Order: sequence, then C-alpha cells, then structure tokens
Amino acid sequence: MAEEVAVSADQQFFSEVSTRIRDLEEKQRLSKDRILLIGQSLIDERAKTFKDIQEMKKDLIRLKEDNTRLKEFVQRMGEQIGNMARKEELAILQRQFDLFRK
Repeated sequence: MAEEVAVSADQQFFSEVSTRIRDLEEKQRLSKDRILLIGQSLIDERAKTFKDIQEMKKDLIRLKEDNTRLKEFVQRMGEQIGNMARKEELAILQRQFDLFRK
C-alpha cells in the first residue's frame, strides 16, 4: 500500500511538471508569435516611413525650384519696373511734345 501511495505521488508530481512544461511552452509560443507580429509591423512601418520621407524630399525639391523661379521672376519684374517711365515723366514729355507740335 505504501508503494501505491509513492507511485501515485510520483505520477502526480510528473503530471504537474508536465502541465507546467506545456504551459511554459504555450507561453513561449505565444510570445514568439507576438514578437514576429511586432517585427513585421515594424518592418511595414519603416517601409511606409521611408516612402513618406522620399515623397517629402521630392516635394521639397519642387518647392525649392518654384521658389527660385519666383525669385527670378520678381527680380526681372523689379528690373523692368525700374526701366519704365513714371506717369509724371510721361506727362512732362507729352507737354514738350505738344509745345513742339504747335
């Protein structure tokens, strides 16, 4: 009878150890799956971020080019305005022309 109790206690001990091992293996598997999902999400996010940065760089280059063109346009307009006659100057020339015509 003592033998049966010892065998039963041993079986119960090994059963508990086996259950704990299965639980730990399941936790490890779940952790591994989560890590893989997190890694994949990280890779996807990195690719998206890289694409966004490339788009921003292209936009920045376009904006710089537009800014340069606008600066050149404003500079040319300023030069042309400086070369244009003022209203008062035209009025003086018109009076002189009228004096010569009479």
